[in-house]
Amino acid sequence: MSIKYLQTILFSLLFTTAFSQNVSNFKIEGNKKLKTSFINKVSRLSEQSVLDSTLIEEDIKLLKRLPSIAHANYTTKKLKDGSYEVVYIVEENFTIIPSVNVYTSNDDEFAYRLGLYEFNLFGQNMTFGGFYQKDIYSSYGVNFRAPFLFNRKFGLAVNHMDWQTQEPVFFNSGTVNYKYQNTSYEILGLYQPDFNNRLELGLNLFKENYDYLEDQTISNQFKNISANKVMIKGLYEYNNLDFEYQYVTGFKSLLNLQYVISNNDVLPTFLIGWNDLNYYKKVGEKGNWASRLRLGLATNNDSAFAPFSLDNNLNIRGVGNTIDRGTGAIVLNTEYRRTLYEKGWFVLQGNAFVDAGSWRNPGGNFSDFVASENIRVFPGLGLRFIHKTIFNAVFRIDYGYGISKNDARGFVFGIGQYF
Repeated sequence: MSIKYLQTILFSLLFTTAFSQNVSNFKIEGNKKLKTSFINKVSRLSEQSVLDSTLIEEDIKLLKRLPSIAHANYTTKKLKDGSYEVVYIVEENFTIIPSVNVYTSNDDEFAYRLGLYEFNLFGQNMTFGGFYQKDIYSSYGVNFRAPFLFNRKFGLAVNHMDWQTQEPVFFNSGTVNYKYQNTSYEILGLYQPDFNNRLELGLNLFKENYDYLEDQTISNQFKNISANKVMIKGLYEYNNLDFEYQYVTGFKSLLNLQYVISNNDVLPTFLIGWNDLNYYKKVGEKGNWASRLRLGLATNNDSAFAPFSLDNNLNIRGVGNTIDRGTGAIVLNTEYRRTLYEKGWFVLQGNAFVDAGSWRNPGGNFSDFVASENIRVFPGLGLRFIHKTIFNAVFRIDYGYGISKNDARGFVFGIGQYF
């Protein structure tokens, strides 16, 4: 190594030390339940860091995404010795949140789900809680999620669910209703390599039962079906969203991949994947345009028990509770949200939406996506009642109306924005 090269390195180090703006004091203010140690753990800025506005802005965006924080900002102050003091100012959310989902359709279907979750367990931004659902039969689930359990990058999630519903299955001879039960145990490893990206990988062990309901006239169908299954699942998310209370801007992509291994050929082994592309844009002072495009495909088994479902509370508002199934899906949800009234913590928001989608029939072709009988279009209107400082405190009411012949219509109630 030449003397000239060493001199260049030494000069660069001396220049950086002389002219960099160091942070000698880093403070957190406004947090009460959320631990200061947790904010320090997830923040990239620390004492003795070089003052970097880009890094600070990323920290603030990350904090605003956390369930425990309603809003975040920062201040900087130059000290007498030339170093800087940086203060992160956070406004906490109330995080013990009940959840309520109610959905109906014009054929008098009615179902509801009640839950209670703590989104800031031990002041460490952990989520723990569960739900009870009544959809003809009773179901429940228990969930634990700690995305920053080990450090800023690594976390863990554990879930258990006992899910029971009446499921329609669509055979050539007609629709058959089954009592469906799914009992599952799941563990996931969570990894967030940087500000915009996160991954999940895990294992789900579950048992499925389909029990034929005897008060039906269609015969020669499967009476009772049971399968033990193993699901290997992975998730990748790119998230560049920014939040300002009820307003959201930016882009998010969420890719889910699942490989399900079955011990029963009637409920066969399959691979499934879907990608949600979300885009949000603020329009003027009070408007927000939001869109979600879902593209999904699964192994094209010619089975009545296809994995994608057309459902009121999942993809198209007003369509009804599980009215069709397929091995592929294309769904677009787009809506314009507008703040109608805002005072203090309360916001009343209205929205106009269009939900549209198409499905590939089990064992069918890609041409099924453009077949008129597989396309559903549901415009509608809704209201949002929002508490700005309680996490996910958005009570929504939507009414969707199908514009095709014989389409359903109905209300969808829930907590949180639809997407």
